[in-house]
Amino acid sequence: MATIDLRTAAGTAKGRLELADEVFGITPNVPVMHQVVVAQLAQRRAGTQSTKGRAQVSGGGRKPFRQKGTGNARQGSTRAPQFSGGAVTLGPTPRSYGQRTPKKMISLALRSALSDRMAQGRVVVVDEWGFAAPSTKSAVAALAALGVTGRAMVVVDRGDVAASKSFRNVADVQVVAPGELNAYDVLCNEWIVFSSATVPAAGAKAGAS
Repeated sequence: MATIDLRTAAGTAKGRLELADEVFGITPNVPVMHQVVVAQLAQRRAGTQSTKGRAQVSGGGRKPFRQKGTGNARQGSTRAPQFSGGAVTLGPTPRSYGQRTPKKMISLALRSALSDRMAQGRVVVVDEWGFAAPSTKSAVAALAALGVTGRAMVVVDRGDVAASKSFRNVADVQVVAPGELNAYDVLCNEWIVFSSATVPAAGAKAGAS
């Protein structure tokens, strides 16, 4: 199994921690990661754009002028698409952009993304944060001691309120719970920081796409 240094919030080593090869040691599947990320971004689209077709536009029930003798082209309604204020031809209507993505594919994409960050040496595991109270200053100091720079994702246990509140105001830091891990957010961050209680084990399920 892959191993990694287990460190304290002050940056000192506290031993070695074994990581599941199924999560951190696989060969990244780039096509699957791409497909899952595209599906996740598509799911975020509102799909609320709407235009009115000829059946939805009010008015226009009366023929604007007689059929013959005016010299104009025959018209049946002022709500036809060629008139100002008329309907829209083949316009967008509300729809869902969601794509069905198998759970196994979502899991493989997450494990591929984590393995990629692990291969780059961008995964950090802290024994525990140990914040007695929320402190952004302490959170910044902890990341500096761990050598974490740039965009970082900090995976915080749901019960560790002090750590969650400490990191959420730090610039370029994304705070997530273990169940919220997903391939897109992992790939958007340069560093992934876990506590010993939040490291994914073999068989762990990915967050929703």
